[in-house]
Amino acid sequence: MIVSEIKNIFHLELDALYPKEEVATFFYLLLEKHLRLERFALVMQPQLAISKEEEQPFFDALAQLKLEIPIQYILGEAHFMDANLKVNKNVLIPRSETEELVTWILEDVQNLNLGHINILDIGTGSGCIAIALAKALPYAKVTALDISPEALGLAQENAILNTVEIEFVQGDVLDESLRLDANFDIIVSNPPYVRELEKKEIKNNVKKHEPSLALFVPDNNALIFYKAIAQFSDTHLVRNGKIYAELNQYLAEETKDLFEDENFCDVSLKKDIFENTRMLRGIKKEQ
Repeated sequence: MIVSEIKNIFHLELDALYPKEEVATFFYLLLEKHLRLERFALVMQPQLAISKEEEQPFFDALAQLKLEIPIQYILGEAHFMDANLKVNKNVLIPRSETEELVTWILEDVQNLNLGHINILDIGTGSGCIAIALAKALPYAKVTALDISPEALGLAQENAILNTVEIEFVQGDVLDESLRLDANFDIIVSNPPYVRELEKKEIKNNVKKHEPSLALFVPDNNALIFYKAIAQFSDTHLVRNGKIYAELNQYLAEETKDLFEDENFCDVSLKKDIFENTRMLRGIKKEQ
């Protein structure tokens, strides 16, 4: 079959479900993954034909895309900053907003010119935050915590893939008895923060296929993870240590108030490139 014909089939089958530009992106990602070809290859070779065996992964992916399975899960990989990561249904797909959170941390840390730093990533998932920090800060000791053994297993694979050393710990930040054998200069987290009432705003490919455990919180206790992280920081964050968190834009001020009530000062909010308030930084007060 001619490859350009497969592209036309993708548009015919998927344009009613996804934006046309997104469908084209799906096709070109698959082209690169399975045929090792860039998109301009079809311009240079408009009649490029492939075998039945070579075309099968495209049609397998098409069937999954019609079920609104995220393209990253179909490919089994995602990119985050300068890291290549394996992803599957046990972890959230890394997003650009989280890259902005990591960039904020790196700007702060690199301005301090520290010789050593202890960092904890709570709810590491794929390991994207921990791995990006470990790659950028080779002198840092990075620890990554998650409740899910499946997520931790994948994060460990990603650390090996990206040749960084990270200590992985299975644990639940909601467990008040949780203790780690370290104090940290920075604690960072992208915890669950989407309220059940906001599910209607979430696209089906996220709502149906990404892990609910990492996404949703009860309407009547939406800041449950931020409260737990603040209290955990009371015993595990050094004086003048910093907390960084991704947050629900609709609850930004409430989240800021929570950290100010929990012995943090200079709590600031930051907008992402879409002008949504999605990040928080706070400094632990000296006692």
